[in-house]
Amino acid sequence: MNRPYQVGVTGGIGSGKSLICQVFAALGVPVYNADQRGKWLTDNDPEIVEEITTLFGKEAYKNGHLDRPFIANIVFNDPEKLTQLNHIIHPRVGKDYTSWVEAQTYPYVIKEAAIMFESGSHKMLDKVINVYASEALRIKRVIGRDKFRKEEEIKAIIKKQMPEEERQQKSDYTVNNNETIMLLPQLLQLHEAFMNE
Repeated sequence: MNRPYQVGVTGGIGSGKSLICQVFAALGVPVYNADQRGKWLTDNDPEIVEEITTLFGKEAYKNGHLDRPFIANIVFNDPEKLTQLNHIIHPRVGKDYTSWVEAQTYPYVIKEAAIMFESGSHKMLDKVINVYASEALRIKRVIGRDKFRKEEEIKAIIKKQMPEEERQQKSDYTVNNNETIMLLPQLLQLHEAFMNE
């Protein structure tokens, strides 16, 4: 089976993963957004719905959709519950991704995921790109994007995510999205490299 070359895009909250993936998509590259697909699957996969309801109770779903604030409130303070939730969702997203890849005909594909190393999904990929931006800039971006989030909450999320240095070490490439270096030339260089793999 001639599979496309598989490239991951990861980075901390507010680093600009989605922007980078939009550029790749504009170049014609198929992009799989693991977080979006995970959300879709948690609402639409009957097995996932059943397992989450068993784990968190009937309050876990409202009008056929996962009650994310309710779940977030529980798992933020209960690492064990978070681990159990991840064990329900991540393998399903992995399967969904694999069948998606098999349907692609482009020379390479992009998988966007916030917790790529933490979930172990980087092991399925050929290369991983880390998107870098300073913490101050990331906080500013998230406040601008998510009006409901407070600075303290964003800092707490950053603290729970993998440290930037570690993510850079584990990645094959780091794209600087700090608004100090032009973004497009960095991405075009990578695009060219992946097209020739």
